[in-house]
Amino acid sequence: MATQGTHHWHPRLLEAALALHENRLDVAERLLKPHLKEDPFDAKAIRMLAELAWRIGRQRDAEHLLRRALEIAPGFTAVRAQLALVLGRMGRPAEALPLLDQLFEEDGEDLGHFNLKAATIARLGDFDEAIELYENVLERAPKQPRVWMSYGHILKTVGRQADGVDAYRKAIDLNPRLGEAWFSLANLKTVKFDGNDIAAMRAALDWPELREEDRFHLEFALGKAMHDAGETDKAFAYFATGNALRRKSQPYNRDDTTRAVDRAIASFTRENFEERRGSGCEDPDPIFIVGMPRAGSTLVEQILSSHSLVEGTSELPDLPALARKNPGYPKSVLSLSAEERTALGKEYLERVSIHRRTDKPFFIDKLPNNWLYVPFIQLILPNAKIIDARRHPLGCCFSNFRQHFARGQAFTYDLTDVGKYYADYVRLMAHVDAVLPGKVHRVIYERMVDDTEAEVRALLDYCGVEFETACLDFHETKRAVRTASSEQVRQPIYRDATEEWRRYEPFLGPLKEALGGVLDVYPEVPATFVQR
Repeated sequence: MATQGTHHWHPRLLEAALALHENRLDVAERLLKPHLKEDPFDAKAIRMLAELAWRIGRQRDAEHLLRRALEIAPGFTAVRAQLALVLGRMGRPAEALPLLDQLFEEDGEDLGHFNLKAATIARLGDFDEAIELYENVLERAPKQPRVWMSYGHILKTVGRQADGVDAYRKAIDLNPRLGEAWFSLANLKTVKFDGNDIAAMRAALDWPELREEDRFHLEFALGKAMHDAGETDKAFAYFATGNALRRKSQPYNRDDTTRAVDRAIASFTRENFEERRGSGCEDPDPIFIVGMPRAGSTLVEQILSSHSLVEGTSELPDLPALARKNPGYPKSVLSLSAEERTALGKEYLERVSIHRRTDKPFFIDKLPNNWLYVPFIQLILPNAKIIDARRHPLGCCFSNFRQHFARGQAFTYDLTDVGKYYADYVRLMAHVDAVLPGKVHRVIYERMVDDTEAEVRALLDYCGVEFETACLDFHETKRAVRTASSEQVRQPIYRDATEEWRRYEPFLGPLKEALGGVLDVYPEVPATFVQR
């Protein structure tokens, strides 16, 4: 959040603003909280505290603080814009649109508003309008590296890869230290950096005033460059440094996930499902693809979206939001009446309808983290299809470690964390298999690579749709893909990725230890995970 009108600010706020700019979040917090005790109606201070909350992953707190600041100062346009940005990034772009409309009423010439609106409507899937808005901004202000970068993101999403690369390169020409633009090129997975690129990224890293956000993006990008060059030791060093930097601002407690799985297993028993059989919203429209990130979920989505009856949407945040509406989850949802469970299922369908663009009878929700809510899906949408995309634990977990995620995957920044997370995921899914046999269809990535047609036929059969050859030619399907695998699923299936982790095996001791028995028996599960 940029500061405005600082000439009338309290000196403590100026110092806090500087601390935020330099990413000294602990210093900013020590300054802001006492100030707000003295003056709880200082909207500028509340806005800065909201930024701090956002940076450390407290998204809800950031939203509440911004709404409070807007109540105090309804004319504070910067707060309105920031709230719209936060809502968009939280997966609630429809709620951001009225705020943007008001911003345009107040100041329709601010190019920042155009840029924010483009990003927001892109999240809603209106890509053509978003591209037009970006091009409008760039025509009027062509020397904006971050706008060029955002333009590159949407071009990549709709499959215009060459144009996306050009946009990223334009951003880098304007600001060679813009780490996210370098990482965006690396994240295409198809761009190979040359010697000049590597020299430029290293020079940017050496700049003493480089922001931490730019630094960790550059570390991940250089890791990709060294990986492609076959310099495994250097690649791992860059990945490790980038992850360590990212982990500083994205705290994660692996025990929280373990406890969440423990609670789900204790609550969602076979008996509890039997008692609630026959309730929930009966609509069969949703197909959920769950599992670990980087496990082939985008591939499964692309295959299914190539079918004439199935629409691909995106990674939708609505299911976890509905689960969290019930304080005390998961036990609390068991006390809901049949009518309340049905209402929640209908609410989910209503919330996600804004992301649908066709009248196809089935649609996909591809949020991987929904694995934790598979029992909840059964309670509110008993006829939904659930597909578990699974990949070899070392290949999957190390691919997560190599991948920088913008938000929401804080467990990926440490090898032990990602290994424990994978093991907990397998443990809950084994429980689901025991108490809801046949409910979940599992796609093993390596089997999909080895015998694609057989696996695709089994997948379509589970979804209750006829086989179509387009599902084998999925790479030819023209659709927007927003994930890190966007360019990979526009190519035929290839085997190379299944074995890449072996180059890094000397570094994977902590990961192997964290995985434990899950690694030893893959693709089966440890006997201790299976409910008798």
